[in-house]
Amino acid sequence: MGSICTKLIPCLVSPNKASILEDPNNGKEEEAGNLPVFKEFTFEQLKNATSGFAVENIVSEHGEKAPNVVYKGKLENQVRIAVKRFNRSAWPDSRQFLEEAKLVGQLRNARLANLLGCCCEHDERLLVAEYLPNNTLAKHLFHWESQPMKWAMRLRVVLHLAEALEYCTSKGRALYHDLNAYRILFDEEGNPRLSCFGLMKNSRDGKSYSTNLAFTPPEYLRTGRVTPESVIYSFGTLLLDLLSGKHIPPSHALDLIRDRNIQMLTDSCLEGQFSNDDGTELVRLASRCLQYEPRERPNSKSLVAALTALQKETEVPSYVLMGIPATTSFSPRSPLGEACLRLDLTAIHEILETLSYKDDEGQTNELSFQMWTDQMQESLNSKKKGDVAFRHKDFKDAIECFTQFVQHGPMVSPTVYARRSLSYLMNDMAQEALNDAMQAQVVSPVWHIASYLQAAALFSLKMENEAHAALKEGATLEAKRAAATTNGQ
Repeated sequence: MGSICTKLIPCLVSPNKASILEDPNNGKEEEAGNLPVFKEFTFEQLKNATSGFAVENIVSEHGEKAPNVVYKGKLENQVRIAVKRFNRSAWPDSRQFLEEAKLVGQLRNARLANLLGCCCEHDERLLVAEYLPNNTLAKHLFHWESQPMKWAMRLRVVLHLAEALEYCTSKGRALYHDLNAYRILFDEEGNPRLSCFGLMKNSRDGKSYSTNLAFTPPEYLRTGRVTPESVIYSFGTLLLDLLSGKHIPPSHALDLIRDRNIQMLTDSCLEGQFSNDDGTELVRLASRCLQYEPRERPNSKSLVAALTALQKETEVPSYVLMGIPATTSFSPRSPLGEACLRLDLTAIHEILETLSYKDDEGQTNELSFQMWTDQMQESLNSKKKGDVAFRHKDFKDAIECFTQFVQHGPMVSPTVYARRSLSYLMNDMAQEALNDAMQAQVVSPVWHIASYLQAAALFSLKMENEAHAALKEGATLEAKRAAATTNGQ
């Protein structure tokens, strides 16, 4: 895929700098679709994919204040990614970091948000994983807005999690650091998956437990080390989370279990959704996982067997149980989103023409300056000629004029990229249109129009799934923008 490079915006990808590592499976994928082989990315690639590590793209629990920040991003081939950027003091040994990342990168499983690659340049240490768009278990369990998680879905979550741990154990990766509700993510279909980031410690000293000490495995407090049995203990705390809908300290939960006060442990939102026997069995499993002595806890294989027998509504897709619209059935509500869905280029043109340049605020302050060099004035004249051509639907001239402005202009304008993107679409140049729409997003990460235009270009390229994902992203950004405007009034 080509990309447009200017002196103002770096290329979105530098293919010659990325080195492909040897495929540990000899090209055979394990239960995880057609994922690419683990690779090394350049720092510039990941910087561009995340729009310069924009604050708007942070998805970690504690935002910018997190010791290791996670960003969402998008590669030039439209693959959506999650990028974990470690703090500067973590992993001083680059060789150790790369070796660990390569080992985790060998794993490929449908129950994981798999590791796609890493970056190890100078003192930068970054991991790249699949991006799952439907939030974390913590969000759906503790901070739900429309509906609480159903019992059948809670059982599915713990089974998928147990299967993920059993797969990792079978591949020699039994250690998982700081297993909690934020490590479980939901994919496009609403299926729960375990983040691969927890398979690598957060730093060379292995101090990865950031949760409250009340939830930390007792042996970790004694030794400072994570063991496979510690992971089972943390699994027990997640069983309690799913049963209660709250984050209950294990010691308190065990007191309630000993007093046979199971009702206090059960989420009131689940009333009538499960039998006493099912509830009792889940409590029993949690109690076994939370045993003080590590050797008395079950292993992941036995947990899979026990949880498989408890499953309900197995024929119902996860997105239905979760109340999540299927990606392919998503329908935008705004006129621009609808126009992009229909690939109605005439309607898109009318909307972009109406919007003018009001979305360039913060990007084009230089336009108010009165003093220009001859070159700058000439560049602005190119933009004005491009606008006239765009208005009169002379899209070939618009492309030529906007290109002159992009190459020699004194400032960066996402709207110019948007207009040139549509002009390319009008001339059946969908790939060039996609490149421009992505450049517009690099300049303005939260600009919904850039995502919508990417959708239109992707529809033209017959990339239906990617187009619907871009459409959904545009609608989400547009809704956030509308909410911010309403709250600001």
